[in-house]
Amino acid sequence: MLDRIRDRNIWLVYATILLVGLGYGSTTSLLSIFLDGRGESKPHIAFLATAFALGIVSLAIPAGALIRRLSARVVLVGAILGYALAVTAFPFVRSFPALCAVRFADGACSVGVWVSCETILLSRADAGNKAFVTSLYAISLALGYVLGPLSSAAITAFFPMEAVFVIAGSIAVGASVMVLALLDGDVHHAEDHPAAGADGAATPAAAPLAKVAWRIKTSCLATFSYGYFQASVLLFLPLYLIEHKGVTRPQTILITAFFAAGMLGFSSVAGRLGDRHGHLLLMRVLALVGATMIAGFIFLDRYPVMCAAVLVAGATLASISPVSLALSGVVTPRADLSRANAVYNVFYATGMLLGPLVSGAIYAASGGVVMLWHLLGLWMMFVAVTVVFAGDDPATAR
Repeated sequence: MLDRIRDRNIWLVYATILLVGLGYGSTTSLLSIFLDGRGESKPHIAFLATAFALGIVSLAIPAGALIRRLSARVVLVGAILGYALAVTAFPFVRSFPALCAVRFADGACSVGVWVSCETILLSRADAGNKAFVTSLYAISLALGYVLGPLSSAAITAFFPMEAVFVIAGSIAVGASVMVLALLDGDVHHAEDHPAAGADGAATPAAAPLAKVAWRIKTSCLATFSYGYFQASVLLFLPLYLIEHKGVTRPQTILITAFFAAGMLGFSSVAGRLGDRHGHLLLMRVLALVGATMIAGFIFLDRYPVMCAAVLVAGATLASISPVSLALSGVVTPRADLSRANAVYNVFYATGMLLGPLVSGAIYAASGGVVMLWHLLGLWMMFVAVTVVFAGDDPATAR
């Protein structure tokens, strides 16, 4: 593994996203339960997820522009500090509009973290190694999501839930200090600056944003589908399990950990398979297997078996995310990486934005089973698109 990734900055990004992911995992695992305990209604809980996604959508494209102007390192440090402030303040805010504002800021800063990290990774990874590099990035994030719920369960056994948010913010501050002290400046390549002015200054080439988006459309649909699915499941699956399957509240906290553990165990394998056999083909297979788990989950009643299904769903559906990011990096020139990553995250956030709203409406009108069936339909739609646009993957031409 060390032979394949020799750039220490890539490993530093892994450490950074692990620490930030630990904060994500610890707070997300109890977010709906925390809000429900405060007396917030299901529509309010869903709208807070919408506010988070709106923050991502609003700041994703500007984050790409800021990276081109300031550098990924500067944006990464600022975004982590902003996230630390937002997550620490969240449990102490009482009014619903203020909660929405904090969640919006959380999403805005989070997308800054993601776009910066992804730009650094894809700009430093070799062309034939991108899925492996992004899969380890996903593993680092997933490890945070595994350890986060476990740590939140331990913390809430002795302290109020508010302590989880404060600790998550403190960890994020430590991550920002590490990045500021250890991360090198952005790497530049000759193809990033093909033209130079009379004074010798390089002028970066930039494709129109619409062209960038069309080039990575299948990656964008993959991350949209995953964002839609992830946001819906994280919010409403715990409530569905409690109301319809007799699962206890402490047991629902561990569901997130099982999902992330599946991603953790399989992402590196998925990365190697994608680099070798084609990213889009692999995503199609993963979506089919994951959709089968969703369909089977409707009929499961035993908690251990449900955990196993969630584990497999995490191994397949969550592994689509790093593979789709790698495909985006393969087909995008280095000069356009920050903008492509920004567009990519807009689609992810749009999925997160629509998922809770649509899933919540379906849940309220028709129940949790129908909600799960519509998530199955989402992934089958993605499978169909991967067949229609199979030529988007250079591996298909080979």
